[in-house]
Amino acid sequence: MSSELHFRRSMAAIVLLAAFSFTNESSCEDWPQFRGPNASGIASESTKPPLHFSAEENVKWSVELGKGVACPVIADGRLFATTMTKDDRFAVIGFDQTSGTELWRTRFDTGKLPEITPPNEHASSTPAADGNRVFVHFSTIGLIALDAKTGDLLWKHPLPMPFYLMGWGAANSPILYGDTVVFNLDDDLGSYLIALDQETGDVRWRKERPEMLGGYAVPVLCTANGRTDIVVAGSGKLIGYDPLTGSNRWTCNSLLRTIMSTPVVDGDRIYLTSQSYGDTDRVLKFALLQWRDTNQDGKLEKKELETAFHKKFDKGDANGDGFLIDDEIDAAFQSPTNMVGGGNISQAILGGGSGDVTKSHMLWNLDHKTPSNIASPLAFDGRLLMVKKGGISAAFSLKDGETVWTKERVGNYGNYYASPIAAGEYIYVPGENGNIVVLKAGPEIDVISKNDIGDSLIATPAIANNRLYVRTLHHLYCFSEEAK
Repeated sequence: MSSELHFRRSMAAIVLLAAFSFTNESSCEDWPQFRGPNASGIASESTKPPLHFSAEENVKWSVELGKGVACPVIADGRLFATTMTKDDRFAVIGFDQTSGTELWRTRFDTGKLPEITPPNEHASSTPAADGNRVFVHFSTIGLIALDAKTGDLLWKHPLPMPFYLMGWGAANSPILYGDTVVFNLDDDLGSYLIALDQETGDVRWRKERPEMLGGYAVPVLCTANGRTDIVVAGSGKLIGYDPLTGSNRWTCNSLLRTIMSTPVVDGDRIYLTSQSYGDTDRVLKFALLQWRDTNQDGKLEKKELETAFHKKFDKGDANGDGFLIDDEIDAAFQSPTNMVGGGNISQAILGGGSGDVTKSHMLWNLDHKTPSNIASPLAFDGRLLMVKKGGISAAFSLKDGETVWTKERVGNYGNYYASPIAAGEYIYVPGENGNIVVLKAGPEIDVISKNDIGDSLIATPAIANNRLYVRTLHHLYCFSEEAK
């Protein structure tokens, strides 16, 4: 063989190897938004995730971060996380997902920050990302777009500062659809759903949601009858929107006053669980008198509310006496066409409808006391799983809502803010106390392990490429069997 032919063949082999390496890297499993693909909480390609781990065991890498409760997201081999580096400084950070090497860090001055209620933190919006861009919301800045490779700022789109009557603070997260970034923000002042051009940040459409009270549901996509809808849960209503125009396609009037959990989609079905404090007669006024009536005189004064709510206060103060009493409170803050109360629900709704689908598309509707008010359900292995405070769980058949089990403990007490996720044959149930319980999927509770991370856990973990990524209040961990 001539030296020239040997050289050509060697170069061809190198090019082929490089091409294979790039293809292999670019085909990495992604977890691109809150709870992964379409907020499902399922890593479908990871068949051998870690089952035993802690702050010292099976740690592939870890980094210390400032405070934050946003979930980590993964796209095209990079992991993105957010944090507060100072009291008035917000940062988005890009990491190599395999090694944990910090690739870039982009900081933003936040200005004066609004009221917030623990365990929420100001770095709370989970980013949405692809191989090109990262999108994230911050209450005092709006929507931000960054270059995924460099962290360079591409654009900022200012949005109104959200206000919450209970002082919860912002924690709303965007999703990606086609060439748009879609963002829902339900607060107690001016709720809306908006779609922006990913490249320019220009508004494609904006849909006001005047009947909504403060809530945190992330939009999900449901394809039924050959049509894809953007589906958003909010006060009293589950609504399907046209993703190209934002117009309402259908409404299911079956939800509760306060919606903090996100629906999950399985095929053409939408599943949701929710707990809203109190029974069906507990409309907004009862919660406001409990939380905002500081002198407990049974009425609200302007000084007991932020200035942003004073116009609404005046609208409800029918007799102009400077107080909101009884029904005046609801008239000021809750839509007269949507006076829904509290309760507990678990529902299955068929997608692809038109108009009012409350009766025609409701497949099953359960009233029991197992749903969490914050943690979202998991539709996996033919069952709808939910976990709430105290580690109390329930599971119901996706097909017909039949009880699989109810009020069974997973073996970890405390609060549950993060949502369960799944990979392979296993379900991961993260508790606020830093313990993650691993269950074997099946028709009964089967605890495989209980893993102590040693720090408060509010953010839902991510799973990609058989690795578990956990963002605690102060740290970011990558757990893997590779670490052995």
